[in-house]
Amino acid sequence: MQDNAFHRREFLITVPAIAAAAALPNFVNPNWTRAGEDYGPANADITLIVMDPLAAPLACDCVEGYAQRKYEVLADYLAKETKKTVRVKWTDDLESLTKEGAVSPSIIIGKDSVVRFGAHKLSRVVSPVAMLSDQQGNTTQKGMFVVRSKNKASSILDLDGFDIFFGPESCDEKYLAPIAKLKEADVSFQIAEICDACSVAAKKLLEISDDTKQAAVISSYAEPLLLGCGNIKQGDLRVVASSEEIPFVSAFLDSSVPKDLRSAIKIALLKTRSNADVVASLQSKSGFVPYDMT
Repeated sequence: MQDNAFHRREFLITVPAIAAAAALPNFVNPNWTRAGEDYGPANADITLIVMDPLAAPLACDCVEGYAQRKYEVLADYLAKETKKTVRVKWTDDLESLTKEGAVSPSIIIGKDSVVRFGAHKLSRVVSPVAMLSDQQGNTTQKGMFVVRSKNKASSILDLDGFDIFFGPESCDEKYLAPIAKLKEADVSFQIAEICDACSVAAKKLLEISDDTKQAAVISSYAEPLLLGCGNIKQGDLRVVASSEEIPFVSAFLDSSVPKDLRSAIKIALLKTRSNADVVASLQSKSGFVPYDMT
């Protein structure tokens, strides 16, 4: 059982330092227009499904330089590198997208556990080929246990007997990983409610008194957005513990993609680190890096 200094340390949620977004490159194909949640030719050779919660169409622009990843630029880059046409569709629900539009994905980029969960429900075989680094070069995320700032809990052990707001089963950082951490620490708990969004879980805590034995789990990447979007105020909540690090945004290839094209896509993704325009558009430090679960 681990109970290191981090778990005992108390600190208020603060917006981390986020590098100012670089000016986005101006080479998006002028012949391709964006209509709704599509970008690129309708009958493209490659269909890129974007489920990244930090992609511009799936996030808000409340925090300057954060959560505004432009996958249109990646699409044009992949088209040039593979000599194939590329279409992009953004969604937070893979099942609905594939059913409604009869879309057959070639590449799916999104939260690792969410993509795996969705693909499994659809009986699709997908394989991870790369991970997207963030602005600090990291490729992981974690779940953070938060309580009201004046709650007496200060470590994971203090959450014994708490009712906890978790995220959906598809989000490992808000469900599987934190539950594993609680069990590792031999902490008893009850699931208060499953909340679809971190903002919902955070607001649940704002509705209770300081001494109520309730906590919530939020995604580490969502922390800046909770404050930036005004869902909580500075000092409302406090982090008392976190889950283990797990993969964040990964790129998966569908089994339907031909072998030679699979190789070309993988090579192109791993070359993004050398393309400053793509790296800037994805608000990344090193672009895509080799997939590593260790």
